[in-house]
Amino acid sequence: MHLPKSSSKNHPLFNCGKFNCPICAKAYSKIKIKNKIIKENFATETVSPFIGRYGYPEINIGILAPPEETQDTWLYDAPKYWAVHNFQIPKIVDFRSSLINSRNKINIKGRNKFLELNQEVSMASKPVDVDINLKDKPHFRVNYDNLMAPTGPYAELKKIKLTENPKIHTKVQKVHYDTDLKANDALIYLYENKFDENFLSKILSVGNLGIGKNRKLVPTRWSITATDDALGKHLLNEVKKYNEINYSAFFGNYLGNYYLILCFPDVWSYELFEMHVSNPANFMTDYEPYEGRKYYAEETAGGYYTVRLASLEKLNEMKKQGSVLALRFVTGDYTLPLGVWVTREAARKSMQSKRIEFSSKELMMDYAKKLIKKKFNFDLGQILKNSTILKNIKQQSKLIKFI
Repeated sequence: MHLPKSSSKNHPLFNCGKFNCPICAKAYSKIKIKNKIIKENFATETVSPFIGRYGYPEINIGILAPPEETQDTWLYDAPKYWAVHNFQIPKIVDFRSSLINSRNKINIKGRNKFLELNQEVSMASKPVDVDINLKDKPHFRVNYDNLMAPTGPYAELKKIKLTENPKIHTKVQKVHYDTDLKANDALIYLYENKFDENFLSKILSVGNLGIGKNRKLVPTRWSITATDDALGKHLLNEVKKYNEINYSAFFGNYLGNYYLILCFPDVWSYELFEMHVSNPANFMTDYEPYEGRKYYAEETAGGYYTVRLASLEKLNEMKKQGSVLALRFVTGDYTLPLGVWVTREAARKSMQSKRIEFSSKELMMDYAKKLIKKKFNFDLGQILKNSTILKNIKQQSKLIKFI
C-alpha cells in the first residue's frame, strides 16, 4: 500500500504489521480521498452505474467516477482482473474508496436525461469522459457490503455532460435495441460472447435489457445475484446432458477465502457450506436437488449463486456432471467484506486448481478431512454430518444393487 508523501512509514496508524489490516485500509483511503474532494465540479471518466435499493420503488440512481481524470480508470471496477492478478484488499479498497457516487432519485420505471446517459455509459466498452457538476461537496464514507464491491463518497448530482461518444460493442447494441428479447436471453447471449458477469449485471441494473414494456431499474445488489443465477441455470441445462464425473476434489483460495469443492459421480445436485475457521460449528448452508431451488438461498445468500456458477463453468468445460459439495472456509485474512465477486473468483481459482481424482468416496472424504485438519485444525467430519448430499448418497439405493 502506497502512503501519501506527507505520511511517515513509521506512523502508528499504518504500522500494525498486518498486510490486510482493515483499520489501515480505511484510514488511508479516508486521507487520500479527502485530499481530492475539494470541488463540486470536475472532469473525469465514468466507471460504473450504481442503483440503490432504499425507498424502493423510489430509489437513488448514481454513477461512480473518480474525482479527477486518471490513468487506467477501468481498473476501479474490474473484479475478474483483480483476481487473476492477485490484487489484495488494500489496493481494492484504494480503488473503490476513490469513487464518488453522483446521484439523484428516480422511480424504477421512470425516465430522465441522467438515466439515459447512465444507460449509454454502462454499455460502453471502456470508461467515458464526462463533466460532473454536484450540488455540494461529496460526503466522505466507504460502504462495505457482503454483496457489492465497496462504494465511496456520495453527493447529489446537479448536472452531467458527456464529452465524448461512448464506444458500444455491436452485440451489446443488438440486445439493447431488441425490445422483444427477454432479459435472461440477452444475458446468456452476451455471456456466450465473452462479456463477463460484472458487465452484464451493470447493464441489467440500469434497465438496458428485456421486453420493452418490462424494462426497469434493478438495484445493483439484486442485479448481481440475478445475473449469477441466470447464467448458472443456463450452464446447468448443458451440464445435465453429460456423463458423470469421477470422484474429484478441487482446492484453492483468494483474499483469505478458501474453497474445497468435492464432486461425486451422480446426477446434478449442489450444496454450499460457509464457515469461519475460528468458529466452524457456526456454519451456514443451502442445498438444491436435481430439479433446482424454488426459493432464494437465505443462509448463504448471493455467495450461493456465485459458487454454483464457478462450479458449473468447470463442469461444462469438462463436459461432466455430478453432485457438488462446496465448502467455504473464511480466515482472518479476509478483513473486510468486499462483495460476492470475491466468492465467485475464489471459487473459480479453486476450480482452476489441479484436480485430484479418487477411486472411491471413502478415499476422497478421508483426503478432505485430513486437508482441513492440517490447514485449519478442526474436524470437518462434524460439519459433514449435516450434509444433505452425503445423506442422499448414503441412503439412495442404486439400480446396480439389484442387477
